[in-house]
Amino acid sequence: MKISVTKIEIDRIAVDLLALPISKGDLKKEAQKLLAGLELDHKVLKDFKAEAGEVVLLYGGSGKCKASRIALFGIGDAKTLDDWRKGAISIASRAVELKIAKLAVDFSAIERIAGETGESVSTLAETFVTGSFAGLYRFERLKSGKLDKKRAAEKTKELAELVLRAGASVLDAAERGVEAGRIVGSCQKMARDLVNLPGNHLQAEDISKAAEESAKKYGYEVTVFHKKEIESLGMGGLLAVNKGSFFPPTFTILDYKPKGKPKAVVALVGKGVTFDSGGISIKPSENMGEMKSDMAGAASVLGAVEAAARLALPLHIIGLIPATDNMPDGKAQNPGDVITTYSGITVEVGNTDAEGRLILADALAYATEKYKPDVIIDLATLTGACIVALGYSVAGLFSNNDKLADEIYNAGQKAGEKVWRMPLWDLYDEQIKSDVADVSNTGGRGAGSVTAAKFLEKFIDEHKNWAHIDIAGPSFTPKGGGKVNGGTGFGVSLLVELLKKWS
Repeated sequence: MKISVTKIEIDRIAVDLLALPISKGDLKKEAQKLLAGLELDHKVLKDFKAEAGEVVLLYGGSGKCKASRIALFGIGDAKTLDDWRKGAISIASRAVELKIAKLAVDFSAIERIAGETGESVSTLAETFVTGSFAGLYRFERLKSGKLDKKRAAEKTKELAELVLRAGASVLDAAERGVEAGRIVGSCQKMARDLVNLPGNHLQAEDISKAAEESAKKYGYEVTVFHKKEIESLGMGGLLAVNKGSFFPPTFTILDYKPKGKPKAVVALVGKGVTFDSGGISIKPSENMGEMKSDMAGAASVLGAVEAAARLALPLHIIGLIPATDNMPDGKAQNPGDVITTYSGITVEVGNTDAEGRLILADALAYATEKYKPDVIIDLATLTGACIVALGYSVAGLFSNNDKLADEIYNAGQKAGEKVWRMPLWDLYDEQIKSDVADVSNTGGRGAGSVTAAKFLEKFIDEHKNWAHIDIAGPSFTPKGGGKVNGGTGFGVSLLVELLKKWS
């Protein structure tokens, strides 16, 4: 998609759809003046409330405006980035529904809106573009159209061009924001595509290949450890989960180094379970197909590292992705097994469906030992318990550092990917004690997301700046849960916002 910023007056832009953002405060005065200038009937405003995400289409103009259609989209009180983002998502989504090829958006008031939100023009432009990518997203690459010839003939038309109209005084700032938004939005789209691929189209080696392709294109390094190398490293957690699989595991390391001395070394670890059947502790069959999303943490880490490289952030960022599927088989690990992880810590496998923490244990220990990072953050679709606690919109945040926790929370608020901090108290250690090993991978029914985080904490070698983000809820919209179901790319924007702050 081509994205550009122009200072041409809105009535002179020839597009399929011209979109005008309207806030509640502007609904009466400014909206009427704007419509009058375009010689459009303002009576439509009687039914338009300017709620964030609300869209109304206008037809029947006098011909003064060159746009084929005009739409008003609400941005609520225009006091927060969330209002602005909701507006972007809604107008982009409507453009898809209308099969629009060229969309223009009026940014004439962006400087004033920036002042009201307390954000910069650049940030508003970036937020709008990333929101537009989210609204435009559809996953249809696996549809043949053979069963619906009419649908195939009217296949979803992708938006080819997005034009943002801004005043000359803010043109440069808007263009900077657009470029950043293009990068983050496209990286988030890549992560969504990976999450939406089913297990027969995406295995551990495919994740590694995606990382290699990204690295080659955007100038960072990737190292892939295959099964024999993983065995040599003694990664007992990753190997144990992989025992029941037909497909070999991989351990992929993405290494982005900036020009000059980095301001910090950051390790990002992403869970890459390409399909989770639960193993011998098999899951219920209902909705098991959604477990293709159990590698969403890996996809988000890949997206974030690529975005950092494209933005040329002055940080040394290492992405670590342990990947495998988790299947039942005669060779699969059993409940009760005791395994030895990369760190040497032994684990009693209380439940083979608590597999994500086993592969993360190896990756966290490796990251700590080999790179000695200033910060370690892992992202994982780790527990259903976190969905019970926080629902499908918010991720659980666990950290042993208050400052880091606050920074992640604030980055999530700005990026529109919200997290909520959960306890990490030592009293929960009692639940994961084992009689036969150093630790158990399960802690019983109560506080499941907390005991999972406490388990991971055992493998960071007492690192003082670590956070675990449980993205089980917001990483995947279940069928019927929204207009567009499937992977959301949650975590990419949050991580990039955090990395930008440290830059």
